[in-house]
Amino acid sequence: MKVGCIGLGDIAQKAYLPVLGLQPGVDLHLQTRTPATLERVADSLHLPADRRHATLDSLLAQDLDAAFVHAPTSVHPEIVTRLLEAGVPTYVDKPLAYELADSERLVALAEERNLSLAVGFNRRHAPGYVQCAEHPRELILMQKNRIGLPEEPRTMILDDFIHVVDTLRFLVPGPVDDVTVRGRVRDGLLQHVVLQLAGDGFTALGVMNRLSGSAEEILEVSGQDTKRQVVNLAETIDHKGQPTVRRRGDWVPVARQRGFEQAVLSFLDAVRAGKVLSARDALQTHELCERVVRAIQERSGAA
Repeated sequence: MKVGCIGLGDIAQKAYLPVLGLQPGVDLHLQTRTPATLERVADSLHLPADRRHATLDSLLAQDLDAAFVHAPTSVHPEIVTRLLEAGVPTYVDKPLAYELADSERLVALAEERNLSLAVGFNRRHAPGYVQCAEHPRELILMQKNRIGLPEEPRTMILDDFIHVVDTLRFLVPGPVDDVTVRGRVRDGLLQHVVLQLAGDGFTALGVMNRLSGSAEEILEVSGQDTKRQVVNLAETIDHKGQPTVRRRGDWVPVARQRGFEQAVLSFLDAVRAGKVLSARDALQTHELCERVVRAIQERSGAA
């Protein structure tokens, strides 16, 4: 099975290549336009010269069975288009694109070609978050905060807050009939954003503060007088009377704890089985993110 990895930045090196590089039966091919990075990463994986590619043309000439795209978001539309037009099932880091029209076009192209297109929402596979989906969820609260990092609204929402949006969508127990957005923009930079989703019997709140004084991610789901809390994807605390704490095992790889390993294996299994994965649900997350972006822009006068 020939698998291409396009883009060799931090996310590829930390989360994906440690998984892909160990899969039996996978002939891994790497592509980046940065020669020094290509040599260093390929050397670390002991890949021969014929699996190292400086151009996308060279990679596509290998007749790939699947591809993973970890290049910057700005070039996702171009790269994913070429892969799909070449008939390659594709897994791409979130987001598909910064502009909703581009995301819609890519999903439509994958459907037209009857090809898998998967978007890297790893938190849907993270063990702690999967366990939250099994818990009563009358109230959901997710915070993903950073230190000193306000950013242009569209970039912040699509590159980072999209994780919060998708996790809320994954966990809400029913149809959403009310969406509320609040945010604070100063000098064109989004400092914090709050998204509320509500439906029959539930409320979900997503918060991102880029001036919080702490880099943290906390998810809480509660209902029926019980609460489950997941801290930084590594520690799960169940509250029903006396709290019960479960921490990540010493030998559990970070890629597994954060859901990357499961996402990769699920995609590869689908490709091997000839199962076509749809990106329609992922597109709904992008549509909701676009709604958040426009609400922030309108409130700040930046539309």
